[in-house]
Amino acid sequence: MTQRLRIVRLSLVFLFLGMLFTGILGPVLARAQDPNSPHALVMTVDGIINHVKVRFIARAIEQAQEEGAALLIIQLDTPGGLLSSTRDIVELLLESPVPVAVFVSPKGARAGSAGTFITAAGNFAVMAPGTNIGAATPISATGEDLDDTLASKVENDAAALIRSIAQTRGRNEDKLEETVRSAASYSAQEALADNVVDLIAENLDDLLAKLDGLSAETSIGTVVLETRGLEIRSFEKTVLEHFLEFISDPNVSFILLTVGGLGIVVEMFNPGLIAPGVVGVICLLLAFLALGNLPVNWAGVVFVLLAMVLTVLEVVVAGFGILGVGAIVSLIVGGLILFTQFGDVSPTMPSISVSRWLVSGTGGVVGLALVYVVGMAYQSRKQGPPEKASVLTGMRGRVTGELAPRGIVMVGNETWTAISEDDSVISVGEQVEVRSVDGLIVTVFRQNDPDKQDNS
Repeated sequence: MTQRLRIVRLSLVFLFLGMLFTGILGPVLARAQDPNSPHALVMTVDGIINHVKVRFIARAIEQAQEEGAALLIIQLDTPGGLLSSTRDIVELLLESPVPVAVFVSPKGARAGSAGTFITAAGNFAVMAPGTNIGAATPISATGEDLDDTLASKVENDAAALIRSIAQTRGRNEDKLEETVRSAASYSAQEALADNVVDLIAENLDDLLAKLDGLSAETSIGTVVLETRGLEIRSFEKTVLEHFLEFISDPNVSFILLTVGGLGIVVEMFNPGLIAPGVVGVICLLLAFLALGNLPVNWAGVVFVLLAMVLTVLEVVVAGFGILGVGAIVSLIVGGLILFTQFGDVSPTMPSISVSRWLVSGTGGVVGLALVYVVGMAYQSRKQGPPEKASVLTGMRGRVTGELAPRGIVMVGNETWTAISEDDSVISVGEQVEVRSVDGLIVTVFRQNDPDKQDNS
């Protein structure tokens, strides 16, 4: 025992020393790299533009300024995103104290919708061969054209924004406005010829070579770039940002919402289980965190949560399938409209939705589970051993659903459909006693009725 204790102590000492040396040597090694030496900071922004991307870009600009980076390069590949996030990023780029080059890459990438605004807002708009930019016409979240009034409103707003960006950066206002007005889209060569972008570059080295000697207007004045042969440093997302991106996937957020709602409802109907409640709260909080980065339709959230309530009620109350059917319908409807927007929608958001395979699969799993659980409950009650009735007869229980004269009672650990023996109304919470059992229905009487108790 003493030997084991000595090993544990030595392990703790070595662990402490390792952490100490890491803490001391980490900053030393970082300084050895000389973060303030001339370099280009390179980051990758792909997928849907949301609030996570805003924080990511803001952090990159801040670090580039602190480390004295000569240039920040944003490698962009996006189908679009939230208009609010797009505006925030445009503001960051226009006010950046560090020159920013937005590089639509690699080959085959696109700067669609919101990406068009972001590319145009950079000090240098650059595209790789085989990429495209544009198609920023406002559409609904379902991918359909908006009605005339709404289309005019959001289209004019988006057109004014991109015109303003083009004027600030000295690019072709008319061609950029056409990406909003006419859903125009340009290849790299077309965009260069029409002054939508400044350069075409094969890769980062080619980009740095072509930017050398050019000047950029920043929030702190004009900067002349010296980028030929400049050191390239990568700027990566934090673990938290990776996690937020993962849960912000529409399919993941739907699963979190479903599991979270189910866990909380199970805990409410079965107080004391703890685990379902803890898991449910965590999943639901994560779901709401994810939905904050997506154009959520809150009616869809209500339908999904209603489905979870009906699912548990079907099991607890034994609704003979009616509640279960309602649960499946609510779940499917909720999943389908969870990200469907009506009215004033984001003009730069691509069409997103929960996978129909996931929605139908989840509905099917819930349906099969309910069929199994309800079927087992029905068989155990209706075709159980003959002594089942005799066991229940005389047992005391509590009314959980008012008997008027039919309602719900809890006898032992089971919920039963019950009828008051004399057709009287028995309120929720009153104590009752089982008189008889007929299939899935029990006949009860008030426990505090002396006449009934004498006759039992």
